[in-house]
Amino acid sequence: MSHALSDSAAMVGRSIRLARRNTDTLIMSVVLPLLMMTLFVYVFGGAINTGTGYVNYVVPGILLLCVGYGAASTAMSVADDMAKGMVDRLRSMPVRPFVVLTGHVVASVARNAVSTAIVLGAAVAMGFRPSASPVEWAAAVGLLLLYVLALSWLAAGLGAVAKSVESASALSFFMLFLPYLSSAFVPTHTMPAALRAFSEHQPITPVIETVRGLLTGTPVGGDGWVALAWSVGLLGASFTAATLLYRRRTRD
Repeated sequence: MSHALSDSAAMVGRSIRLARRNTDTLIMSVVLPLLMMTLFVYVFGGAINTGTGYVNYVVPGILLLCVGYGAASTAMSVADDMAKGMVDRLRSMPVRPFVVLTGHVVASVARNAVSTAIVLGAAVAMGFRPSASPVEWAAAVGLLLLYVLALSWLAAGLGAVAKSVESASALSFFMLFLPYLSSAFVPTHTMPAALRAFSEHQPITPVIETVRGLLTGTPVGGDGWVALAWSVGLLGASFTAATLLYRRRTRD
């Protein structure tokens, strides 16, 4: 266990240093959600009726969109290591398979924490006024961290099977697209029946509704438990799949 912790710390440090140098990825993971939030708040917000100030409605969805952009870059980082021989150099060492991926995942969580904080600060400047208590803030942040951890492990698994950085980007596209088919930008009851059914039963919608309820005081209902179940289940499945896929790829 001590060797595994030491190896994990070394790989986490390496991935964080790489993330600091790769400033364009960090900038894009912040700029794109900011542009989307500006577009929806100032261009479309006046025409969308959500029963509350639109900026308060849309910010939780933008936070999830920001997480998706940040996690998608994890798949490309893992694929880059696979393609450039970094993993081949580690295969001759007594390093556990999950340690290599752990470095990328922890760097992804740290990068997402920074970008999410920046986006949240910009949202406050645009008029976002959360009414959450300290406990509700802690619950919302905890759920977001759990979700980004699950999504980062999923991205790491996709990067392990991708044959190139470009294919890793293509495989992770659904993480960027799925928030648009949720309650992130408009209430689900305004959607056509088929799309509404999909939107209400996909994992991102209950996470958004829970975060929205915790931060703005709207009813959470059963969405909290559904969001927690989706996030924990996705984390367990993603960690297991990513580790197995990495082992399989490195045996080839």
